[in-house]
Amino acid sequence: MLESKELPLPLSCNEVALDSSPERFGSLTESFAHEDTLQLQQRLQDDGYLFMRGLLNRDDIQAARTNVLEQLNTEGLINTNFPLDEGIALPGDHSPFRPEMAQNNPLFHKVLYEGPMMEFHTRLLGDTVRHFDYTWFRPVSGRRATWPHCDIVYMGRGTPRLLTTWVPYGDTPIKVGGLILLEKSNQMADRIRKYLNSDVDSYCENKPERKGVGFYEWMHDGTLSKQPDTLPEKFNSRWLTADYRMGDVIIFGMEMIHGSLDNQTNRFRLSSDSRYQLASEPADERWIGDKPPGHGPHVSKGVIC
Repeated sequence: MLESKELPLPLSCNEVALDSSPERFGSLTESFAHEDTLQLQQRLQDDGYLFMRGLLNRDDIQAARTNVLEQLNTEGLINTNFPLDEGIALPGDHSPFRPEMAQNNPLFHKVLYEGPMMEFHTRLLGDTVRHFDYTWFRPVSGRRATWPHCDIVYMGRGTPRLLTTWVPYGDTPIKVGGLILLEKSNQMADRIRKYLNSDVDSYCENKPERKGVGFYEWMHDGTLSKQPDTLPEKFNSRWLTADYRMGDVIIFGMEMIHGSLDNQTNRFRLSSDSRYQLASEPADERWIGDKPPGHGPHVSKGVIC
């Protein structure tokens, strides 16, 4: 469990300081694969997430980690004065989003789309499972973080019964800037229903002033708030996180408010997001196929605003 005295201070998200008092910041509840399936399903429904300790094989994750660090080293982004596995970043503005590193990579496929991961999601969802073909991968260095958001606004064109699974590639103490979840925010979805009903790839058909404006100059970026310090008080809640270990995963639903902490070290924080759903239900066409189209004007849809 995290104690306030153990936290690196100040905690922040994109350099916005967060309240680390026990009333506004706490620890994720741990779960384990040996627990009863119905109990885990109920916890996911009640809490909005499952923090699964040690679900994955550490050797498989280590192989994927080494592969990525070797790629980063080839690009001249690793400080070679230290052992490669420490993942020490050279100073500079490095891209924090590199999905191409995981695409068509058999080492990532083994971690995310075979073995314990698929077996557990099949057990959790109770029937045959499919995953998205697109993998979100982030090598984050420096004080970069993800603003608070919910995933439904990025992938809501299929079933709403979709799960996100976050995986750290390496032990990730809180100072390296891991995932944060807003406690019980899944139970307060009606308070942000307008936001949850939005789609980042939609545009207003009935707003002629938008015509001729560059798509990325006005599109909704999916962020719920750029004031992460205010959300715990607004929702009478707490940000939750943990010192993550290699082999851990976090599974949560589409209406869970989440983001990440700033990386306060000179190490790369390596993590992926992957998505799972029942194979019998419709999947968002933006994230499936040999070459998922992703976001952009080519998948935009008009709506009446």
